[in-house]
Amino acid sequence: MDAPRPTSTPVESDDTPYPHDIHPGLVPGIAVDEQRVRYGTDRLVFGVAAVLIVGFIIWGVASTESLTAVSGIALTWVVSNTGWLFNVLVAIVLVFLIYLALSRYGKIPLGRDGEKPEFKTFSWITMMFSAGVGIGIFFFGPYEPLFYFMNPAPGAADPETVEAMHKAMAQTLYHWGFHAWALYSLVGAAVAYGAYRRGRVPLMSSIFTPVFGKDRVNGWQGKTIDMLAIVATLFGTAASLGIGTLQIGRGVEIVTGIGTIGNSALILIIVVLTIGFILSAVSGVGRGIRWLSNINMTAAFGLAVFIFIAGPTLFLLNFLPSATFEYFRDFFEMMTRSASWGPEAAAFSETWTVFYWAWWASWAPFVGIFLARISRGRSLKQYIFTTLAVPFMVCILAFGTFGGTTLWMRANGNEAITADMSPQNLLFEVLHSLPLGSITPLIAIFCLAIFFITSADSASLVMGTLSQRGNPTPDKKVTVFWGLAMMGIAVVMLLIGGNEALSGLQNLIIVSALPFAVILLVMIFAFFKDLQTDPAVIRTEYAQTALENAVRSGIDEHGDDFALTVEKTPEGEGAGAEFDSHADEVTEWYQRYDEDGNPVGYDYDAGEYDDGWTPETGAIGAVDPSDAGQGARSPVDADRDEDPQPAR
Repeated sequence: MDAPRPTSTPVESDDTPYPHDIHPGLVPGIAVDEQRVRYGTDRLVFGVAAVLIVGFIIWGVASTESLTAVSGIALTWVVSNTGWLFNVLVAIVLVFLIYLALSRYGKIPLGRDGEKPEFKTFSWITMMFSAGVGIGIFFFGPYEPLFYFMNPAPGAADPETVEAMHKAMAQTLYHWGFHAWALYSLVGAAVAYGAYRRGRVPLMSSIFTPVFGKDRVNGWQGKTIDMLAIVATLFGTAASLGIGTLQIGRGVEIVTGIGTIGNSALILIIVVLTIGFILSAVSGVGRGIRWLSNINMTAAFGLAVFIFIAGPTLFLLNFLPSATFEYFRDFFEMMTRSASWGPEAAAFSETWTVFYWAWWASWAPFVGIFLARISRGRSLKQYIFTTLAVPFMVCILAFGTFGGTTLWMRANGNEAITADMSPQNLLFEVLHSLPLGSITPLIAIFCLAIFFITSADSASLVMGTLSQRGNPTPDKKVTVFWGLAMMGIAVVMLLIGGNEALSGLQNLIIVSALPFAVILLVMIFAFFKDLQTDPAVIRTEYAQTALENAVRSGIDEHGDDFALTVEKTPEGEGAGAEFDSHADEVTEWYQRYDEDGNPVGYDYDAGEYDDGWTPETGAIGAVDPSDAGQGARSPVDADRDEDPQPAR
């Protein structure tokens, strides 16, 4: 174990008492809802981020052409000089998580010792399943595989061949599968561990406490991290809202027959949906929104099942497993496709792969906090494998159904699919080609609208939390402000993109996500450093050392006939002889403080503060009595009645 001050010789005795007279290897863990936190708006984080975003929106509306030019120049520099960083990031994160799950760290719980998971396994997986369904799948699901089928990645296959069909789906799964969810899983694990195991507020900056220390985390370094997380979330979510608007607009054109609508109509759609978001955020109708979200998820799932049954069912039954195995076969080949393979490979990587990695990085704070909220009490191993496997299976089914159907239609000469390759149009063309073509587009528009509202609602809560010192129930005015900021960015994206809407999305997402990509790399180091001093890891190290020493001594002194007992050893000869259990790195974190930051006594056996403070009746920042024992309430689930699921 890489513990504080490991040496090859025994650590000298230290008579300094442990915090609250408990050894660091016996601390059961701390949940943030046990801590005495005074929440409130961080004026620096909120003020700087707000000024930057409002200024950006004004610039985009007042001088679209100049912003387009600047974003294009910035994009060119970023993809040319740092595109490799995004590829390295997703690869390192995926390898790191698999290592954690398979190592001794995998048994560490995302909660207190012995704490049961808050949600039953089925409910947990269901909520995770919902996180993989959303605007992105409706928009890119029918389009992306078809694009790769007609324009394969360099060296992958000849266009519009059977091989290209399978390669196309493999490439799609590569962009939406394990690598994407590895980024979400990393942030979720780090947030859940910090909040439910170490008692820290659910801020991105809190994760870096082992690296920066408390003072710097609470200083400009930590505030900068939180501001960058807000910016990344704003642009990443706004991109989803933008493409959702485009697709809703196309649906309105088809259903009403009014012809092509312009940016003015698209902005009107955003305004109408924004009103819905504001109502859901401030009017107290959260229970209705929650039910609406559940209905929406059922409708989206039903739409996919309908396409599967009404579409080329037999083809899909054969195609899905074949394409999945093709993904695993080409896994490393797709990972190594970069600018080193020439200009064509560079262009493909920049247009698609780097764009996606940047998008997922920008979504990591949002989805990560959601995953943390629903995963309290799970072991790190169970959490990692489930958050990687379940969404990947969702991607196989969703993209296999939507994309496989468009591939089959294209291969069989469907004129509508052949004529129009716009991503916002393809879903409706598929539905129009199947039975009930006058009804299913309405269902699709309904799903997209609710995904829009719930995504804005949930992401706004996350940004409210980040700008209010980790407050799990941020002020509604702050929440609404960030929601309106998202709408403004979505409008700017549409204006910049013009007729080629995706270009505006790519420019802004990739550029805005770069700083947070660097933060994610440092997060790996910070999270790993935290895990190395976890009480469970300390106990495991002690157990291994004590057992090995005991067995050696037993054989040496008694041959085959000995048993193990626990007894005090001479100083410097015990299981923890080479471990400094008094080091600040392993003791500072579980010292309790009052709301003003002053040390306060705490009895870990009784679970009580010396001054009688309790979460149910305590000071500012305590959780509501009805939530006692339920853990810190995440911004995604700030109100149990306002529980919209994230939608990509």
